[in-house]
Amino acid sequence: MDNRTDCLKYLRLLAMQYPNMRAASSEIIHLQAILSLPKGTEHFMSDLHGEAEAFVHILNNASGAVREKVDYVLRDSLPADERARLATLIYYPEEKLAELVEAAPDRAEWYRITLSRLLEICRLCASKYTREKVRRALPRWNGDIINELLNKNNDIYNKREYFDTVIASIIETDRAEEFIISMCNLIKRLVVDHLHIVGDIFDRGPRADIIMDLLMDHHSVDIQWGNHDVLWMGAATGSRTCIATVLSNSITYNNLDVIETGYGISLRPLALFADETYRNSDLSCFQPKMLEDGEQSKIDITRAARMHKAIAVIQFKLEGQTIKRNPSFGMDDRLLLDKIDFEKKTVRLPSGEYPLRDCDFPTIDPADPYRLSPEEHALMAQLKNSFLRSEKLQRHIGFLYSKGGLYKCFNGNLLFHGCIPMDDKGEFLRFSFGGQTLSGKALMDFCETVAREGYYAREGTQERQFGKDFLWFLWCGRNSPSFGRDHIATFERRLIADQSTWAEPKNPYYSYYNEDEVCVRILREFGLEGEHCHIVNGHVPVKTKDGESPIKAGGRLIVIDGGFCRAYQPTTGIAGYTLVYDSWGIHITAHEPFPGKETAIRDNKDILSTSMAFDRSENRIRIRETDIGRTLQQTIDDLKELLAAFRRGEIKENNSDNTAVRGPVS
Repeated sequence: MDNRTDCLKYLRLLAMQYPNMRAASSEIIHLQAILSLPKGTEHFMSDLHGEAEAFVHILNNASGAVREKVDYVLRDSLPADERARLATLIYYPEEKLAELVEAAPDRAEWYRITLSRLLEICRLCASKYTREKVRRALPRWNGDIINELLNKNNDIYNKREYFDTVIASIIETDRAEEFIISMCNLIKRLVVDHLHIVGDIFDRGPRADIIMDLLMDHHSVDIQWGNHDVLWMGAATGSRTCIATVLSNSITYNNLDVIETGYGISLRPLALFADETYRNSDLSCFQPKMLEDGEQSKIDITRAARMHKAIAVIQFKLEGQTIKRNPSFGMDDRLLLDKIDFEKKTVRLPSGEYPLRDCDFPTIDPADPYRLSPEEHALMAQLKNSFLRSEKLQRHIGFLYSKGGLYKCFNGNLLFHGCIPMDDKGEFLRFSFGGQTLSGKALMDFCETVAREGYYAREGTQERQFGKDFLWFLWCGRNSPSFGRDHIATFERRLIADQSTWAEPKNPYYSYYNEDEVCVRILREFGLEGEHCHIVNGHVPVKTKDGESPIKAGGRLIVIDGGFCRAYQPTTGIAGYTLVYDSWGIHITAHEPFPGKETAIRDNKDILSTSMAFDRSENRIRIRETDIGRTLQQTIDDLKELLAAFRRGEIKENNSDNTAVRGPVS
């Protein structure tokens, strides 16, 4: 079949959507107009680690972009403290509204003024979109009225009274507060066109499930999987190794709310097993970390330590089984239980023999140390069933698979969480899996495919088992692209006092990513070239307090993990970085620790942030220069071909229906 025949076949399919010249021409006009609009704002966040309160605030204020809009519109008419109150109202409309209404001497007048101010801000936010896109963002029940108000033109004399009457009627019918809430939410939606989460939603902080609920409600989001995310993805597949590790991590950080409250997974079987097996055991190595003074009693902490010891031993056993099943992982040196000398109370590592802080492990059989005891086996069967049956967890993990991947190329930027593994010479590190030798982009594509098979392949198949094991490898495997280290020293940190054994050597990528030539080579590997292409990276916290910069290789690479999680903030000195890429360029924002939602609402306290532009465009970036713009341009070119085919008579017009179905709309 020749090219022209193939082309006509495609054009005939296109003609089913645009059946005549009028329909095709209208769509060309519509799409070409869209190409001239300013590029939508992208918002980048990384390493959220369950810190739901701080995430909600930064999501609400769009890393300061909402306050910028408030200041731009009202700087000349409203003092700073009142602008701060209005910004807080936009961030938290349901919570702040009652306080502001109560303080207003004339409630009706306050409603009128507030509605008018919010409409001004809404109009500014909506001005960079088509009316059709704005209409789709409006709430269903009052969207038509808000749409009318957004298109107010003070120069149109005949409608001045009309608009004033609409506002008056909203107040008269006691609908003002509902409209205020709707407009606050609309502003937040319009300020950010697309959200990128560059990995690690889970672990450390208390409520990753709340973050996942909010992401599922977001109008436009993508996610690059972090190593903590793939660990939870593995747990949701029923991988016992991943389940044991998830529980061990959660107990370590005294964070069981997400397990029990968030996902409804009962830990009673683990508690009963731990109480029975480790009642008289030394628990000093397994105390949970306490980030702040809590209300737990000594009994509660003791029980948590017992549970931690019980699941950690199971974790070490299951990790050993996983390594033995998969020699291609190249991790035999991490088989440590069989290196324990129980009489001498030592363990033999590649670097030497070290005394153990704890050697009281009644369920470990020195003759077969990686075998679960019958009781441990029964416990893991119960826990596996609970993870598989958690409807909310399965829904969240399904969303991670549908919206996520190991990397993403978007508008000239390459987004990934961990690293592109490299060797000591700065070349892409080669891995051998299933007879294939893989590196660079091919490695990332392979890893993502296998990770999906762990969730979607049929239970009982080799693909499913290898996929489940591979999700654990992505979590902590040697130089895995989402982990980026030689190994994870969980065993050493728990049981060996000599801190020289705790080191987790980073992949050479983290040395080479300071070099412009290396970053350019990585970008080219993923099909990206040009001075405005960047790598956006998470995973390794930037030690800002030590003078480290998040901007590497002269701006080619940006690391946006700056300590969102409270557990990392003593190391980083700040509370995270975020990135905003709007129609004027890219700027990075450093955030101070969040004072808390109650303080933010009561005192109108925003997160203190410092913003720095590092890739400013001389001319405003238009949609034609974006990925969606290139897609729209291809559609325009195809429609022009369809017009030519109509004119030549190669395809007959259908004038019985002049209504065309819209194509992609920015």
